[in-house]
Amino acid sequence: MRHPAAIATLVAVPLMVALSSPPLAAQGAGSDVRPYDTKLMRLAEILGAVHYLRELCGADEGQRWRSRMQELIEGEGNASLRRAQLTSRFNNGYRSYSRTYQTCTPSAQTAVTRFLAEGAEIANELAKAAQ
Repeated sequence: MRHPAAIATLVAVPLMVALSSPPLAAQGAGSDVRPYDTKLMRLAEILGAVHYLRELCGADEGQRWRSRMQELIEGEGNASLRRAQLTSRFNNGYRSYSRTYQTCTPSAQTAVTRFLAEGAEIANELAKAAQ
């Protein structure tokens, strides 16, 4: 199952948003909260779920989604709490679906389609906010 437009958006935008974010020092001393964090954390969960489900359904993308998450984390700064929160959300998305699906079912494929659409929507919103 291919979703070229959603995949392209979901892959490209997180890195773009991360790179356009002001560094932590520019946001105020000790500040680790950004106005887009709720959406960013949801995107991290989606990336984790998509990483699990796409592989389960035979997409043969290797570490594509994990790599995109790593780029996002690296672009979001060096604050260990922030990195841990993003990593935790990715892992929660992955684990939640690994407990639910052990084989690729029509329901798993539907979940992938919905996650890609939601992730693309969030990524587009984040990109617009970063402009």
